[in-house]
Amino acid sequence: MTKPATFPLEDELGDVLEKAIRRAGLSGEALALRAGVPLGKIFDAIDYRADLTGEELRRLAAVLRLNEVGLCALGSGQYPQPEIGALPFCVWPLRMPHGIGVANAYLVGECDSARAILFDTGAGIEALEAVWPRCIRQLDAVFLTHVEAEHAGGLCDVVARFGVRAAFIPLGAVAPCGRGFGEEEPQVFGPLEVRAFTTPGHAAAHNCYLVRAPAACNGGSLLVSGDLIFAGSVGGAYFSHEQLQSSLHRVLGATPPATVIAPGHGPMTTVENELRFNPFVM
Repeated sequence: MTKPATFPLEDELGDVLEKAIRRAGLSGEALALRAGVPLGKIFDAIDYRADLTGEELRRLAAVLRLNEVGLCALGSGQYPQPEIGALPFCVWPLRMPHGIGVANAYLVGECDSARAILFDTGAGIEALEAVWPRCIRQLDAVFLTHVEAEHAGGLCDVVARFGVRAAFIPLGAVAPCGRGFGEEEPQVFGPLEVRAFTTPGHAAAHNCYLVRAPAACNGGSLLVSGDLIFAGSVGGAYFSHEQLQSSLHRVLGATPPATVIAPGHGPMTTVENELRFNPFVM
């Protein structure tokens, strides 16, 4: 087991509160009244100037239906980043600047091979090239979690550059060079198996992908989660709060606790860690 490199979380306390307030359909005034927390302190937290006490965070968690342990951990700047167990394949996180943060793509392949599978394409081929590992020279397939500029940019350029035969996108999404892929039979590439979960919520057409090596002695798995779940938060529910929450619980319930989560933004985490601490998981 190894401790991962520490990267900033995608969302701070203020981001989580703002998303939870939108999900609850509450005004700031209504939240302040129900939680007994001064409105100014709530607005300060949303503006990244949090000065909330533990008791105030607990009251906010109760009203907003959040995991109070995780919310308090965020409020104290101590959200847990777990140890990541060994996987029966290699994962290359490709972290590319996006706004004030980063967007992640991932290469997954056999550790001694020059071939891999790419999950998401970042903002474009130039951004990918800047972080591309020299050891990977061929792609067996590309999978997009959703069609959004920082995750699907340059898909056709990647397909052309590597002569990719299969570029998969969520059913219902529209992107050149890609074909829809849902929860049918998994795709198999050598020892690797890729299964899709349809996970609407952040977008109407969004997939998560579970990557396994079924024949390996170490049965560890990787969940490429796109913008469904981050360490300590979830993606913005731009399509549907209800469907995002349903997708979240469905995927976390269908994957083993030791599964490594590779999110679209922020650091890697595990299913077990997010089941215990993620504010949106109750």
